[in-house]
Amino acid sequence: MMRFLALFLHPPMLLLCTSCGEETPESKKASKEPDPRHPGYKIVETTPHSPTASTQGLLLHEGVYYESTGGYGTSTLREVDPKSGKVIKQRSLPKQFFGEGLALRGDRLYQLTWKRGVGFIFDRETMKHLGNFHYQGEGWGLTWNSEHFILSDGTAFLRFFEPENFTLVRSVKVHNQLGPVDRINELEFVEGKIFANRWFHDEILIIDPKTGLVERTLNLAPLEQPRPHDPESVLNGIAYDPKTRRLHVTGKRWPRVYVLRITE
Repeated sequence: MMRFLALFLHPPMLLLCTSCGEETPESKKASKEPDPRHPGYKIVETTPHSPTASTQGLLLHEGVYYESTGGYGTSTLREVDPKSGKVIKQRSLPKQFFGEGLALRGDRLYQLTWKRGVGFIFDRETMKHLGNFHYQGEGWGLTWNSEHFILSDGTAFLRFFEPENFTLVRSVKVHNQLGPVDRINELEFVEGKIFANRWFHDEILIIDPKTGLVERTLNLAPLEQPRPHDPESVLNGIAYDPKTRRLHVTGKRWPRVYVLRITE
């Protein structure tokens, strides 16, 4: 008991470290170095975008946007002038179909629908309907990697399909260090990587197509603030210009497209 009281009345002396927590020149330098997992970006320009377009798929080809918009009775395939945002050409989908992801292969546009398990093939120049393709489950995002179509369905899985008959080749689970990453939405294949929107998240995931690993995350929360009042008006729409290496991004019913330069 006496020993206990002695410890209580006279606690051991604490050694103070005057340098603990201080930033050294080395730590200051390290704190300023960019995190390769979270690259930065600069806004190069903004261009007009229709505030009524519920963007589900976006791509850029020869200086022109091709866009898939959603909604029952309002789904369309559009050719859009990037500078003015004006629709050059448009084709409406039957009212029972909800338009989703869009990809270009050769001179043909491939447009997904949400829950019907069917996609449409259109001639790029005329928008003439050339045929259909079929898949199991929902359709969210679609892109083309010069060998296979890559399809997202709102889960953590990406599926790869043969282009001619749309048979399933393989699938990968999108994941990061914490586990699976779901709600994968609009897709774009960029210099060997899959860029993906994540539904209701202000970020673009940069994914290794072989392993499904999220290698980097681009935080786009500062864009388009304040957001449109519609809660569904989320970030959704990725296009890439290989000539300028610029990323073009927008959202559902956003009034602008943002042209970004990624800074490593």
